[in-house]
This record gives sequence, C-alpha cells and structure tokens, in this order.
Amino acid sequence: MRRASSFFFLLTIIATAASAQDVASYEKRTTVRKLDNGLTVIVMERPEAPVFSFATVVNVGSAQEVPGITGLAHMFEHMAFKGSDKVGTSNIAAERTALAKVEETYGAYDRARRDPVGADKARVAELEKAWKAAIDDANKYVVANEFSKIIDRVGAVGVNAFTNTDETAYFYSLPSNQVELWAYMESERFLNPVFREFYKERDVVFEERRMRTESSPIGRLVEQALAAAFTAHPYGQPVVGWPSDLQTFSATDAAAFFKKYYVPANMTMAIVGDVKTSDVMAIVEKYFGRLPKSPAPDILRTVEPKQTVERSVTAHESAQPVYLEAYHRPAAGDPDDAIYNVMSGILSQGRTSRLYRSLVRDKKIAAGAAGFNGFPGDKYPSLFAFFAIPTPGHTAADMVEPIRAEIERLKNEDVAADELQSVKTRAKANLLRRLDSNAGLALQLAQYQNQYGDWRELFRDVDKLDKVSAADIRRVAAATFVPNNRTVAMLESAKGGAK
Repeated sequence: MRRASSFFFLLTIIATAASAQDVASYEKRTTVRKLDNGLTVIVMERPEAPVFSFATVVNVGSAQEVPGITGLAHMFEHMAFKGSDKVGTSNIAAERTALAKVEETYGAYDRARRDPVGADKARVAELEKAWKAAIDDANKYVVANEFSKIIDRVGAVGVNAFTNTDETAYFYSLPSNQVELWAYMESERFLNPVFREFYKERDVVFEERRMRTESSPIGRLVEQALAAAFTAHPYGQPVVGWPSDLQTFSATDAAAFFKKYYVPANMTMAIVGDVKTSDVMAIVEKYFGRLPKSPAPDILRTVEPKQTVERSVTAHESAQPVYLEAYHRPAAGDPDDAIYNVMSGILSQGRTSRLYRSLVRDKKIAAGAAGFNGFPGDKYPSLFAFFAIPTPGHTAADMVEPIRAEIERLKNEDVAADELQSVKTRAKANLLRRLDSNAGLALQLAQYQNQYGDWRELFRDVDKLDKVSAADIRRVAAATFVPNNRTVAMLESAKGGAK
C-alpha cells in the first residue's frame, strides 16, 4: 500500500507539472479573437507536423428545440454536408426554383394529411404524388456529395460532425497548405446553405432513430427514463427527435432554425496545427467575416422544477435486463461540478472502481456497472445516473440493493485518501491524453470557449479536482442521492414480450 501510495503521489506531481507547463505553453501559442460579426476564433500554433485540425462548435443542440421540430438540430448537421449555392449544384438558379416548388407542394400535402377534420385520402395521395414529382425535378440539379469529394481530394481526414443536447460540432483535418480552401468551404456552407435532398436526408435520420432507439431495448428504456426525469426541460426529449416530428418538419422549418441559431455570435471556431496565427487570422477574416452579423439567440428560459417524488419506468420485454437510476444534479458551471466528476471516477473508472468491484468482480451479478454524471448533457442541470446490466439468472431488481449500498457508502463514509488521490491522478492523465492530438485539442478548445467563455477552463478543471475533499463528497452525495430526487428505469425480461 505504501508503494502504491508513493506511485500515485509521483504520478500526481508529474501530471500537475505537465498540466501547468502545458497551459503556460498553450497561452503563448494561442490567440483568441472575436470578429466584427461576433464569431469567436481560436488559433493555436503547433508546428510538429505539416497539418492542421479545426472544430466549429455551434451553440445549439436538441435543448433549443420545441415540440414539432424535435430532431431538427441533428437534421441540420446532416444538411451542412450538402453544399452551398456554389458547391453541390449544376444550376443554382434552376435548382432554387425547383426547391421552392418542393416546399410549396410539401406544404399542401402535409396540411392535408394532418387535417384532423376533413381528411380526404384521394386528395392526400394526389398531393403526395405532386410533391414527389417536384423532388424528382429538383434532384436533376444535384451534384451528389460534392462538398465531401472536394475536401477529400486535398487530403481531408476525420471529416465528421455530431449533435448532442447542448451543441453541434463540425471538424476534420487537412494539410497546412490547404487553409484557404478550408476557410472557403467551411464558410460557404454557413453563408449560403442550400437545403437540397432534405426529405431524402430526413428519411435517413428517421432510419437512425429506428435503428438506435426503436430497435434497441436499451435505447427505448433510456428515452422513457429521460422523459420521466424531465417533465419541463427539453433534456427530456430525444436528440434524434420524436417520430412524428421526423415525418413532418420541412426544409422551410430548417431554414428558419438555421437563420435563428447559425449566426456568428453563436459560433466558436478553433484551428490547431502547423499554421501562423497572423496568416490564418487574415484568411479567417476574409472568408468568415462575410457571415452577416446578427444577434445571438435568446437564452433558454425553461428550468426543470425541483423533483419532489420518486418516479419509475418499467419495461417488460424479451430482452437482456437493464437497470438505471438517476438523480438530478446542477449544471457543469456549478461550484460542486468537480465533486460530481470525482464521484463518477470513484464509482466507475476502471476495474478498481467501486461498482465494478462490487457488482461485477465480487458478487458477479452484473456484466457491467457504472455511475456517470452530466446525462444527457451538462450545460443545464442534468442527471447523475447509475447503470447496470445483470448477468444471466439475475434481474434488474437485483441491482437495486448493491448499487444503493455503494451510494450509502459515499454518503456516510469518508473516501480513503489513496483512493481519492488515484481518481484525481487518472482524471489528470485523461486530460493530457485528450490534448495529445490537434483534432482532440481543437474540439476541446472550441467546446470550452463556447460553454464557459474561456478555453482555459479546460485546465482549471484539474485544479478544481485537486481541491475536492472526502467531506465534499459526503456533503454532495447526501444532498443529491435522496429518494425524492430519483428516477428509476428497469427493463425486466418477460416471455412473449416485445422483441
């Protein structure tokens, strides 16, 4: 034990020194500038190899959606790869006319099919036929996948994007001699987007929902658990969207969503790699300075009311049992955020974590068990959740007592000094690993700048972890893990249940 403690102490010194050295070094190589139109740009020089990575983070996710357009933030992530009025079309004037016809015919068809009073099946079929004919006409002008093909030809790597509850991000890497091409291509899809092939892509997103949620017992359970835990806040709605919304929102809806949220004041961009700051900033000004200035959208108003009763969801299916319980916790900006992160590490980090040792290794009642926080997002008050998958012969209900025994330990017993230190050391090591690549660093810088207003919060997280004490853990655990703040979701195996 003495050797182990000394080892962890040594790792702590190394990790702390590396972190301090890195943040000082990064500050010397990092420039943050806000353009006149409100776009925040971060450039970090890292000339180890002749490449650079970028990440554009837009401050919009499913939390900004309202009933009727759920899934639209994710939908626009797909549409951003469709090009612009210069990329992806053979004749933009003719295409715009054809796309206007698509929207006109879709609006008539959609109103008719959703009319709760005067539904006329023959009329609906006729309108649907006209809409599909308009789509076929518009598709004649599409140059498929041209955006991706152009950047692929010059060596793009890791071309991707994601949408979650709190943000939408776009990222890839290129050789350093392609900075101007990148700036042109990336700015074009936000300056002059064209919502071509919208309904085709909407079907793709609907299929994603079918595969990840409706065809997945765990996906269905998690969706219902979140809907039960959040009765007012949009964290209770799925990022991929509700099925009816995915079958009804339009390209016109997408254009309105884009106009509201894809404004420079709501976007943060980070460029990391073998670049010169003065050169990159000049190029960024040239291309991204074209984006029209517009006010940032309103801050989300709805706050989830305090939970005062325990809630539960139970599914009976012919599937692997699953157990989930979750407790409301504050947003990531809360002073106690680091304490929740440490508790997550104590419960779930590796094979020495408490839940793994208790449920998986010792009792052998679970194939996997974890406790994690910031679910499903962390910009707003969210959840600290416990998750377990029982082994054959055990039920979801069998997970309740051993999980709550570990919760009671956090509330009533001080975490040993060596256990607490090892968790902090691993957290620091994880931070250093995240900063290892240009791509990882660009995304982290943009995310932290976007959420906290200062990329240095990435390093301050480590300092906050260092200050967490055993008494802090007991205090926060006792306040958070109480029955009236709990939502329980169980998937119990049942013969003849849903497949």
